[in-house]
Amino acid sequence: MFHVKHLPIKGRGAQSGAVPTRFGLAEREADGDWRDHVASLDGPPVKLRTTVTVERPKSILTFNQSPDVPFDRSINAYRGCEKGCVYCFARPTHAYHDLSPGLDFETRLFAKPDAAALLRKTLAKKGYSPKPIALGTNTDPYQPIERDYRITRQILEVCRETRHPVTITTKSDRVLWDADLLEQMAREKLVAVSVSVTTLDPLLSGKLEPRCAAPSKRLIALAKLVELGVPVHCSLSPVIPAITDEFMEGIIARVAELGVRSVGWIPLRLPHEVAPLFREWLAVHFPERAGRVMSIVREMRGGRDNDPNFHSRFNPQGVWADLFRARFRLACRKAGIGQGQERTRFELDCTRFCPPQRDGQLSLL
Repeated sequence: MFHVKHLPIKGRGAQSGAVPTRFGLAEREADGDWRDHVASLDGPPVKLRTTVTVERPKSILTFNQSPDVPFDRSINAYRGCEKGCVYCFARPTHAYHDLSPGLDFETRLFAKPDAAALLRKTLAKKGYSPKPIALGTNTDPYQPIERDYRITRQILEVCRETRHPVTITTKSDRVLWDADLLEQMAREKLVAVSVSVTTLDPLLSGKLEPRCAAPSKRLIALAKLVELGVPVHCSLSPVIPAITDEFMEGIIARVAELGVRSVGWIPLRLPHEVAPLFREWLAVHFPERAGRVMSIVREMRGGRDNDPNFHSRFNPQGVWADLFRARFRLACRKAGIGQGQERTRFELDCTRFCPPQRDGQLSLL
């Protein structure tokens, strides 16, 4: 049971600071009576501000062996994400650093300005074998602080110079900041971009993902990328039962009109601390639907809020899951996109990779 007297927190996805964690972190939020007392003395609390800490990791390329994701290596230039998507599956990673997967994930960010230099060193290592690098697997590479740090652009510049393929996943039209690089790389089959569209309703988007680009701006970005010849994928992600699933057919029809020929859907996932965060969000914004939403989620996840197992985590079961699949396939056929696909599948060219020399100069071979 959530008490929503002090909720919501405007402009943020997490609705309070009171998020239980697996590691038993001490709560930093004062109880309600104390907050009332402080407010009577000092007025309302100061608006939450975003802080950025510079991080200096020793390596930047992360490898994985997950059997159900379409990439084996990725780069996350940032930790935490100011966009504040309440459903973000990456939120629990902040708990490993004694920070809240709730408001801390949205407001206490980390930037890695050495990312491009570290990537260059990795690509120069003897025996390195290229495969597409995924950007945007945990946090959005075009979240607002990219405006100041431009780390994503620097990474793309290294990939362009070395002819290393890369994929990008984002919810932002800021991807067009790098349209010049993307157009050049697309001509050499070195890049593909996936833009997530959750809903066509800007008011709902503002509640679900408060600092993301409006849905209309994401559609404009998709259209521009198509125009530039960049391979694009539209991901309906996540599909939330009784909240966003009603937009499935509309999104598919709209992006098909823009020339997008690759679409997919990903069901809502609620790992670890994301489940209580999402339940709290429902209690604030959709209390009349909360029971129905979670009932459908559990029905698709074998009676649980979340299924963490490989393969099945992206492959929900049951009547509701079958219904969503049938609707998705029918919408794709009507839009002229065939059967659609649930993952981005673009053939990028790994054969022309040219490793940099250790002094930073490209090899002439």
